[in-house]
Amino acid sequence: MSELLDMIKTRRSIRKYKSDMVPKEIIDKIVEAGTYAATGMGQQSPIILAVTNKEVRDKLSKWNADIMGTDTDPFYGAPVVLVVLADKNRPTAVYDGSLVMANLMLEAHDLGIGSCWIHRAKEEFESEEGKELLKSLGIKGDYVGIGHCVLGYVDGEYPGIPERKDNWVYYVE
Repeated sequence: MSELLDMIKTRRSIRKYKSDMVPKEIIDKIVEAGTYAATGMGQQSPIILAVTNKEVRDKLSKWNADIMGTDTDPFYGAPVVLVVLADKNRPTAVYDGSLVMANLMLEAHDLGIGSCWIHRAKEEFESEEGKELLKSLGIKGDYVGIGHCVLGYVDGEYPGIPERKDNWVYYVE
């Protein structure tokens, strides 16, 4: 089996993290993988917010929890949040951002870092608070939130590979 296929098969969503911070050099490699995702017409519409600041991370967690209607941490204790957004003016924005998310998660797995795609970034960055956060970072443009790729060291057993369903693929020959 190829190393890439092995990474694809064994990557799982992690829902419990240690509080230890992921080193910046590892975060940089994960982020770099995201920047090489395929995008519609090569327009590179997504951007990535690499959040390691605990105060900002906790603010994002609170916004996300409020949208979900809970008071628990939707980021499962992960110390790093990579927020993927994409230019709303590109017709492929959601697809472009989704490919970025996939690259981030695969590279994290390859580097021994747990990850999980957390939704509700769309609602977060449609809010005035979300728009204000982007503005405070000097980010101009009209962006849609695609997702949060939370990162951290796995706390506990790494999940196994579930069986694949029988009717996944239909060949038309």
